[in-house]
Amino acid sequence: MSDTQWLSWTRELQAIAQTGLTFADNPYDIERYERLRTLASEMMASATGTPIPLIEALFEGESGYATPKVDVRGAVFNSQGDILMVRELADNGRWTLPGGWADVNFTAAENVVKEVREESGFEVLVRKLAAVWDRTRQGHPDRVFSCCKLFFICDIIGGEAATSVETSEVKWFSEGALPDDLSLARVLPGQLRRVFVHARNRQLPTEYD
Repeated sequence: MSDTQWLSWTRELQAIAQTGLTFADNPYDIERYERLRTLASEMMASATGTPIPLIEALFEGESGYATPKVDVRGAVFNSQGDILMVRELADNGRWTLPGGWADVNFTAAENVVKEVREESGFEVLVRKLAAVWDRTRQGHPDRVFSCCKLFFICDIIGGEAATSVETSEVKWFSEGALPDDLSLARVLPGQLRRVFVHARNRQLPTEYD
């Protein structure tokens, strides 16, 4: 068994339990799905060393049909072809593309515009959806829930560099001088290379895995 296979199994068990509890009416089925959720919690706790009650509370907080969470990232370029990056306070000050979880009542594009504004101070226009990538299959550090990551190519239309409660620095980087200390939970080196390619050739089709 691979180091991540247990997480894939646990994630799927939790999703089956969550969806089952959403639609089940039969009390025996409800009991079975609750037991399945408990087993998923125990597996996760055993593999990570996290107390079972914390995992159970995390899983019980999820309801409805289980779907991947959505993360949006803005690949913002200036007229010199440099890319905008921010230091993320939540990850020990490592560099990432501005972005975050998609909020309800906003489109994906509206979400990335909002995230860029809040984290960097710049107003942007979305030009293109460059990629829709699965977080696990891309090789990001393991997380409990499944996640789709949407990368948008954006252009500056206003604003100025400004940090926020989430960021400590805002800076432009050329393709040949990208930072080494990336927040790998948010962006990978290979993803940065691909968004530079998409920024230069906006006729390329959206990538996906």
